[in-house]
Amino acid sequence: MTGFRTFLKAGHSPTLLAAFIYFTYCCGVWVTNGAMAPFIKESLNLSPAQIGVMLSVPIFAGAIMRFPLGILAQYIGRKNATLVEMGGIAIALAFGYFFVESFNDLLAMGVLLGIAGASFGVALSLGSGSFPARYKGLAMGLVGAGNVGTSISALLAPQLAMAYGWKAVYGIAALGLLVPVVVMVVLGREPDDVDKHASFKEHIACLFEKDGWAFSIIYAITFGGFIGLTTFLPSYYYDQFGVSKVQAGQLTMLAAFMGAALRIFGGWISDHWGGINTLTAVLVVISITLLLCGLAGGSLVLTTLLMMLCFAALGAGNGALFQLVPLRWPLTTAVAGSMIGEIGALGGGLVPNAMGLSKQYAGTYFWGFALFAVLSLGVLGMMRAMQLRWTRTWAEKGGRARSA
Repeated sequence: MTGFRTFLKAGHSPTLLAAFIYFTYCCGVWVTNGAMAPFIKESLNLSPAQIGVMLSVPIFAGAIMRFPLGILAQYIGRKNATLVEMGGIAIALAFGYFFVESFNDLLAMGVLLGIAGASFGVALSLGSGSFPARYKGLAMGLVGAGNVGTSISALLAPQLAMAYGWKAVYGIAALGLLVPVVVMVVLGREPDDVDKHASFKEHIACLFEKDGWAFSIIYAITFGGFIGLTTFLPSYYYDQFGVSKVQAGQLTMLAAFMGAALRIFGGWISDHWGGINTLTAVLVVISITLLLCGLAGGSLVLTTLLMMLCFAALGAGNGALFQLVPLRWPLTTAVAGSMIGEIGALGGGLVPNAMGLSKQYAGTYFWGFALFAVLSLGVLGMMRAMQLRWTRTWAEKGGRARSA
């Protein structure tokens, strides 16, 4: 506890809190359509493939929008960028409440929801910006735990949709936007670190290196899997097991909460055991649990337990990856992390598409699970091959930080 107090005093903790609340809200809004998918499917009579497309659009849009929001933050400041983004979210939610009537409208709404998904890089940079280098990892982990917003959305959105209608949820979310806006205005302070001054060339530099692409591909599995499965699970539980729409959201919440909570643990255990070792265990667990989920389609209890274990691994993997980022790019950690986050998040859009196509054309979700499990094993093989060079150049064996 004393160490945590020391950490809080080392930087501007009110800004850290504001960044966490802002990121939590944005994560919740980002997956709103996924949380309400059973209601939307029933209302608009959508096919499994259409559901997959609808769920993937906000993920793709959010990943693509992270880069321009990061550029905007360099010119107007990170705090101001969050306020501009939340203004965009307000417009998006107003569009959903007043104008969404068809599948094409849903796709347009998905693009607008991507505005909320763009928050990752700015939130982490804002929250950690006023902390010294030795505490930035913990600060980023605490802000990153705002992924818990996905579980809050999965829990609350179906209940609100049941009570007031699914379109009304957009309006209620717009009212909830007042909380992060007020907190950011009152508590947030623009940090004075140097990361915000990164040039365009510096921002994309890691994409011209093999390690940058390797980290992005790993993140496409860990975070992409987390956000993709979070948006897909309410539809899966509802269709596969015949539970109520509200129960589908509650079951999704259990898994998503595990993923958000274990992100901090993943960073902590990686500091002691090594990020490479942690990611090795994570990718093995992801592959096994997803394959077993595909085979356990007749058991709700077994599927739920496996999903919770899978999400725990996904969350720990997110924390482990960002334990390695500052070791590989010590002078441009925030910039490299932002770009890896942008590219890696694109992987999340593949999950609901693969699941929807598998169900529509094969009559089962198994092949969607199997595809993601095989991809996880492929990424594990890539990482194990590359880690030989990593541990000879910038990391100790297993992926721990090198001694001074």
